[in-house]
Amino acid sequence: MPQKRFPIKRKLTIAIVIPIAIAILICWLAGVFILNTKIVRQAQEKVRNDLNAAREVYLHEVGHVRDVVRFTASAPYTAAVLHGDRKALAGMLVPLRQTEQLDLFMALDAQGNVLYRVNNPGAAGDDTSRNPAIARALKGEIAAGTWVVPAEAMATEGKQLVGQAAIPILPTPHARPTTETMERAGMMLIAAAPVRDGAGRIIGALCGGILLNNNNSLVDKIKSIVYEGVKADGKDVGSATIFLGDLRIATNVLTSTGSRAIGTRLSEEVYNRVIIHKEKWLDRAFVVNDWYVTAYEPILSVDGVPVGALYVGMLEKPFTAIKFRLGLLFSGILLVGAIIGIAVAGFLATRLARPVRELENAARRVAAGERDVQCRVSSRDELADLAEEFNQMNRALMQRESHITELNRGLEDKVRERTAELEDKNRLLVKTREELLRKEKLAAIGELAAGVAHEINNPLAIIRGNAELLQMSVPKGADNRDEVDTIYQQVGRIERIIGNLLRFARREKKQLGQVDSNRLLEEILAQIVHQVPLSGIRIMKEYEAGLPVVEGDSDQIRQVLTNLVLNAIQAMGQEGMLTIKTRMDGAEDRVAIIIADTGAGIKAEDLPQIFNPFFTTKANGTGLGLSVSYGIVHDHGGTIEVESEAGKGSSFKVSLPLKISCKF
Repeated sequence: MPQKRFPIKRKLTIAIVIPIAIAILICWLAGVFILNTKIVRQAQEKVRNDLNAAREVYLHEVGHVRDVVRFTASAPYTAAVLHGDRKALAGMLVPLRQTEQLDLFMALDAQGNVLYRVNNPGAAGDDTSRNPAIARALKGEIAAGTWVVPAEAMATEGKQLVGQAAIPILPTPHARPTTETMERAGMMLIAAAPVRDGAGRIIGALCGGILLNNNNSLVDKIKSIVYEGVKADGKDVGSATIFLGDLRIATNVLTSTGSRAIGTRLSEEVYNRVIIHKEKWLDRAFVVNDWYVTAYEPILSVDGVPVGALYVGMLEKPFTAIKFRLGLLFSGILLVGAIIGIAVAGFLATRLARPVRELENAARRVAAGERDVQCRVSSRDELADLAEEFNQMNRALMQRESHITELNRGLEDKVRERTAELEDKNRLLVKTREELLRKEKLAAIGELAAGVAHEINNPLAIIRGNAELLQMSVPKGADNRDEVDTIYQQVGRIERIIGNLLRFARREKKQLGQVDSNRLLEEILAQIVHQVPLSGIRIMKEYEAGLPVVEGDSDQIRQVLTNLVLNAIQAMGQEGMLTIKTRMDGAEDRVAIIIADTGAGIKAEDLPQIFNPFFTTKANGTGLGLSVSYGIVHDHGGTIEVESEAGKGSSFKVSLPLKISCKF
């Protein structure tokens, strides 16, 4: 099969295009990597700045509460009414709470006991000095920050704040395991300031605060300031959240149903980084139902303990869209460059391949028999030198061709004569060698058989006679009867071996007659049933109808086919498939008989030896059955062939001519 042609033009084009393609691929990979890195870095920087802005808004809200409490506590009339009646305190604090939109506003004595609580006037006298902000205010400081009011303390702040603080905890993937179903503690922006009398002594304190649970005004304010209502595909790009621990208590992140995701929780990984280790988190994350570029930082209580987290994030989709558009644009530019490069490479390859093509055409013409072919290449390079050398070669070839032609004529005549003689002698030599080898084997076996018959038959006859006498003298059932029978059987086996040797050595004259192959096979199968068990053997017969009779010795052919059938049955053991076919052998006037089995098969190294005398693979075989069969078939002018594979069975084919050309 000729190899596929690969033109030099294509090779030159590929040689030019491959470096271009590698350079373009490297540029594309580098460009995409740089674009992705740049956009991701810008997104992270943007969300970092957004987190700083959100923190400032949060701290501004804390400062607002602090200023309200500080200015109220420092007012001259505050000290006058602090230990007055409750009506005077209510008249001062209630309007301020409403005006400044505080959720918590209360007056305390110098020991931290509640004198008046605006949001729950009926609850007073409880000790709040354990609150760090209040404790610092009673020492003369103005304290402000974040504080978590425990669930049991929320009960004293009134039903309204208790209801606002309660948040059902929703199942959230990747969050910390918990058995809690409701959060009742409240996170507050709290401030406390001391109240002094005219002499500057601390006579009490004021404390105010804003409850962040379910209070979305602060996160919405952060979102409006930081992201200014920017949308993508109808969704807000930015979002903000305040966490109490890992629980969203105020957020403008929406669920798939469009409601705020209050009650969902922070992932365990982010919780460990932000709340446990008090570190910032800047990375992409899956928030509720979409991917965001996110930033988290811990929210510390008044006494510096992490109690929650502040979050801002932007949808990742706008950045992904930007990366895709820029990547597409960059890829388009590189693709156009690649197309131009390939076109230029093709043009250059065509120019470079043209002289080579001319040389190819000239060489083809010379190969086709043309002479005086001249190749003209106008380029001033190695190809021009090659063309000149080609022309010189062609002229030298023409000169030598005439001389070689004359020599070839004489040589061809001599070669034909010698070849014919050699073929005839080779055929004669092969035939003579085969016949000589066969005759030598037959002569050796004949001599051996004669010697064996002469030396063994007489003592064997005596042994047989004595064995018969022993059988008659030892009654059946006696202790030694089995040994006597064994001696008699082995004597019979020796006689059969000697008989096979004599049949192999003697070339008996054939009794020629008409042999019906199909009928002969049926008779053999009918007889074998009585000799060997066939209970597990399936026999498949494929006889060709109307098969002509064969000229030959019926008994000898029966011996061959019987031997082959018995060998096939013995090779299969207890079960298998015996296939017997008859048919005309191709277009020749011959009948083919095929006997195949599914037995153990014959090893490849044993196949060349199976027709040799005394070669056998059976434990009790003599190695003469196939040798005798081979001799009989050969004497009838036929052939016997075998196909076998170890473990897959064997197939013997006996081919006999309809007429025997030489009769003995």
